[in-house]
Amino acid sequence: MRKKVILITGASGEIGHALVDNLAEGGDCELVTLDLQELPDAAARKVKRHIKGSITDKMTLDAIASEYEIDVIYHLAALLSTRAEVIPGTAHRVNVEGTLLLLEMAAEQSQFRGKPVQFIFPSSIAAYGMPDLETKAAYPRVREWEWNYPTTMYGANKLYCERLGIYFSDHYKQLSEERPTTLDFRCLRYPGLISAFTVPSGGTSDYGPEMLHAAAKGVPYHCFVRPDTSINFMAMPDAVKAALSLAAAPAKSLTQRVYNITAFGLSAEQFRDQVVKAFPGAEIGYQIHEKRQGIVDTWPMDTDDKHARRDWGWQPDYGMERCFEEYLVPNIRKRYE
Repeated sequence: MRKKVILITGASGEIGHALVDNLAEGGDCELVTLDLQELPDAAARKVKRHIKGSITDKMTLDAIASEYEIDVIYHLAALLSTRAEVIPGTAHRVNVEGTLLLLEMAAEQSQFRGKPVQFIFPSSIAAYGMPDLETKAAYPRVREWEWNYPTTMYGANKLYCERLGIYFSDHYKQLSEERPTTLDFRCLRYPGLISAFTVPSGGTSDYGPEMLHAAAKGVPYHCFVRPDTSINFMAMPDAVKAALSLAAAPAKSLTQRVYNITAFGLSAEQFRDQVVKAFPGAEIGYQIHEKRQGIVDTWPMDTDDKHARRDWGWQPDYGMERCFEEYLVPNIRKRYE
């Protein structure tokens, strides 16, 4: 009798830490985690088993599938946007081939147990590609199906994996005489995520959190985008809340597989103002990295999340003021004290 578990890939990352804490508190299902890195001791104590390995290793995934009945997969493992541009082939192997292996495993498990495996997939605003600043200004709130022309390897990977998830949920083995039980793919397109407890790790939207961490450490920081650059941000607790809320939503209430979610929009200069307000001695200037700026310029200023609000009640807990005053500033200050 295989043990029923929730599988979290990329559990050592920013979302993974918080997700482990929240799911462990629920206690409805034991947790198995997979990551190239070891879990911190505090998180490791909350999971049934941590496997140090790669999502691109089919033997590792086969071993997990043979031992456990997987009820839900939170697939967080990915190579983020900036690093993906440096090593695009590796990014494709991790972001696409690893995801495909997991989808195949989830599809097989769904058929074996006669019940869909839920597959929660974090995507990104990088899945969009605005052609120029004039178009970006003309379409300030972009809907899920608009401007899906990513210019980065990471964005292309995410968009393709969204389509793979839709295929495995809605069209898998469509030529078979008997339709198999298919998996239940659910996707969130996140804005720029900000965590008070983990260091930024290579995202192109990390200029915001990098400002905060530098200010708290008392070191100068040069922002790599223009002061007027504006995108949407979200506090990590809301990112985790969104994943859990989407997972908990009844399937019949969902009208699509991919959902935008938003929290609050800020320009780089407005983000700097909030940091200087909290850390008056902060030295934050601008040293524009033209190529990274070019990437951010293809992302929308905001996205339309009305479908998430309508279908499963999405509502962020943290607006800008609460995010900085109650979550980011006190926790990051404490980290460096």
